[in-house]
Amino acid sequence: MLGWAITFLIVAIIAGVFGFGGIASASVGIAQFLFFVFVVLFVLAMVVRAVRGKPPV
Repeated sequence: MLGWAITFLIVAIIAGVFGFGGIASASVGIAQFLFFVFVVLFVLAMVVRAVRGKPPV
């Protein structure tokens, strides 16, 4: 999921450089959404792992 967020961020940067503002803003929005979903899932996985008693990797 983090890979998708980085991909959309790169698409947004390239679109912004070439002047496609609408595509750039949409890509940034998608990248932000995917990044925050990734962070929430990561934190949730770490909490579940800690509750089960396994040490963090």
